[in-house]
Amino acid sequence: MSRHMRKKLGKDDKARDTKGTLQRLWVYLSKMKGLLYLVILMVIISSAASLLGPFLVGRAIDDFIVTKDASGIITLLAGLVIVYILHSASVWFQNYWMIGVAQDTVYRLRKDLFHRLHLLSIPFFDKRKHGELMSRVTNDIDNVSNTLNSSFIQIISSVLTLAGTAVVMLWLSPLLTLITLTIVPLMVLGMKWITKRTGPLFRQYQHNIGELNGYIEETISGHSIIKTFSREETAIDEFQGKNKKLRTAAYWADTYSGFIPKLMNMLNNLSFAVIAGVGGIFALNGMVTIGVIVIFAEYARQFTRPLNELANQYNTLLSAIAGAERVFQIIDEEEEARDEENAEEIHSLHGKIEFHHVHFSYGQDDSTLQDVTFSINPGETVALVGPTGAGKTTITNLLSRFYDHNQGRILIDGRDIETLTRKSLRRQLGFVLQDSFLFQGTIMENIRYGRLHASDAEVVEAAKLANAHSFIEKMPKGYNTVLRNDGSGISQGQKQLLSIARAILSDPSILILDEATSSIDTITELKIQDALKNLMKDRTSVVVAHRLNTIRQADQILVLDQGRIIEKGTHEELLAQKGFYHGLYHSQLKETS
Repeated sequence: MSRHMRKKLGKDDKARDTKGTLQRLWVYLSKMKGLLYLVILMVIISSAASLLGPFLVGRAIDDFIVTKDASGIITLLAGLVIVYILHSASVWFQNYWMIGVAQDTVYRLRKDLFHRLHLLSIPFFDKRKHGELMSRVTNDIDNVSNTLNSSFIQIISSVLTLAGTAVVMLWLSPLLTLITLTIVPLMVLGMKWITKRTGPLFRQYQHNIGELNGYIEETISGHSIIKTFSREETAIDEFQGKNKKLRTAAYWADTYSGFIPKLMNMLNNLSFAVIAGVGGIFALNGMVTIGVIVIFAEYARQFTRPLNELANQYNTLLSAIAGAERVFQIIDEEEEARDEENAEEIHSLHGKIEFHHVHFSYGQDDSTLQDVTFSINPGETVALVGPTGAGKTTITNLLSRFYDHNQGRILIDGRDIETLTRKSLRRQLGFVLQDSFLFQGTIMENIRYGRLHASDAEVVEAAKLANAHSFIEKMPKGYNTVLRNDGSGISQGQKQLLSIARAILSDPSILILDEATSSIDTITELKIQDALKNLMKDRTSVVVAHRLNTIRQADQILVLDQGRIIEKGTHEELLAQKGFYHGLYHSQLKETS
């Protein structure tokens, strides 16, 4: 693999804080300290037992087999049985308890991540692919879970085995120990060379998984658009590009990490050859016994095995750290701005809305709204019209405080919205959007989402007002019919009627409609318009309109262009002005004629 390729693969891996990530993981692990200490105790016992077995075999050769002491051999066999039973039991308990520690840790980690996602602002989600975020909640946390289950115990066990093996070997024969350990520098250099390359590759691998998941989620969600424009080949080509990136990172990460067991096996065999050769010479000269050589041969394998495991687990640990870093990146994201000090909760509104010289931009270089000023009286219906990008939806985003304006003031009932808590403000707002969203669950549950404590009778009444009751009654199980993900299985018009029923049940003071009848057939549109009349009655309503024939009865129409209000008035007044609205209205009439 070329230096250029490694550099390319690792370009997204700068400023990684491995030590900090491990410290933060330890904070989660330490919540289960008692169980963790029991795991460590079992690891100590199993490591000691694994060291004691070969030592007893070596002693048996010198003390019993060479002297042909049958009773001693029987005693030793009994001791070995006890040692290996103890080893097996301690291994079973350490694995059992570690599963509990690992699952509790990732449970709290996943809970904190999901909780943080619900504290983040709308702009955060607008800038990220949903599939990539889902990858952090699922793949990355699963990676941490798998590593905790397997690597934590093995790392501790390997360290203890290394230390114990070295101590016993030095006690038996310092000279033979020093000769045996001559291969350790080769192991260290080899592992250093390998892990230096696998670290960035494993991080890039995690990054590429997130990218691929995000793209898959996007294409599956938009499959109808892809087919409509016959872009299947383009989608497949883009997928192939991302898939190849993932394959490349995975290939080189697995290739380099695969060198480790090969290197260790080679050095392990070299170590065995050194012990056999040098130990044989020492035995002939009476410097060591045959039993010591047997112990050394077994301990040499036990010495290289932990090194091998440490190297392998190091790679696994790097992969888990990469996943944990991605999780902590979300947890560390700045949550939606907190309510201002002394912000008050509101429980009802009359519905008067005022914008005074409001400016807003999504970025530093653009200006989405410029000096926007208007007022809406309680119970009025105001329509926002204009070309795409004029700032219509931005006004509703500012009103709901999904985004905060840069300059000016926004008042509701004469009170600056910045003096109100976001949660209580949004409780007074009802939304019926162009793309209605339904959750997987029953129709009853989806409507009740507008007010969770509403009774069944109130849900049915809301459905009747929304003209949804008749089609619900015809469903296989009526209100208990389970809708699939995002309401697939019912028509767009039916989804919209359920969304209106949900809004009616929430009983908002201010209603925001974003082209609620778009892409609906004429008959269903009439039902929706009738349902909207019930919903808008005695409520302040802000309507984002694309089809101008739906807003003729609005009390006021605001015409926006390039972030400014360029005209305002009723439908008749604006037509009489023969300005921008007049041209827009008649151009739509021509398109529909």
